[in-house]
Amino acid sequence: MARKQKDFSRLHGHRVVSGPELRATFAEEQGPAHPGRFRRRLFHGVVLTLLLGLIIAGVVGAWAVMTGVVRFPESVSSKAAEQACPATTFDYLPNNKVTVRVYNATGRTGLAKSIADQLKARGYKVAKVDNGQTRYSGAAQVISGPAGQAAAFNIQRNVAGTDYYQDERSDASVDLVLAPGFKELLKPALVDQTPGKLSCPRETRRIADDAKWPVLPSAAP
Repeated sequence: MARKQKDFSRLHGHRVVSGPELRATFAEEQGPAHPGRFRRRLFHGVVLTLLLGLIIAGVVGAWAVMTGVVRFPESVSSKAAEQACPATTFDYLPNNKVTVRVYNATGRTGLAKSIADQLKARGYKVAKVDNGQTRYSGAAQVISGPAGQAAAFNIQRNVAGTDYYQDERSDASVDLVLAPGFKELLKPALVDQTPGKLSCPRETRRIADDAKWPVLPSAAP
């Protein structure tokens, strides 16, 4: 009696997939990509590239701003609007209308008092005489608020080679800071009393940060 041959294409009632069929299935999946799927992958790649570029640009931009390589237009305009020296033309104010404080930053003992006495002899009102400190290397610093610019112009005409500085005081007083380069007051007969402008030649010998104006002295108040 012949033995019945087993059907290996089915197992427990389920169809068994053969090797050739599996290979054929994977071959189909690995075939050419569907056009729609390719476009989606391309779109995703472009988006990721753009996002990465934006992130890199943001990091570089932040670094440039923090290090001062890039400055915002408002800051540049604000700086450009500042003038290194007042442009007003002043008449020579009478000496008795000027109140001055004299500071000695030269290290020469008694210099402030000597100059103060000479100024008093010329009619000035001397409000204070004291020692001071400065890194300035010219003849003297002449300092006032906006209300004291005419008086500062008068003092500059009496001391050759000075630099004018403006601070925030509200009165018309003037500080005269005698620096290491100071020698003497001009002789009264040599003082030019014609109208003119304040002098700020410090642009060639700055004593502090060039990006800031006005540069205030470090003289003791």
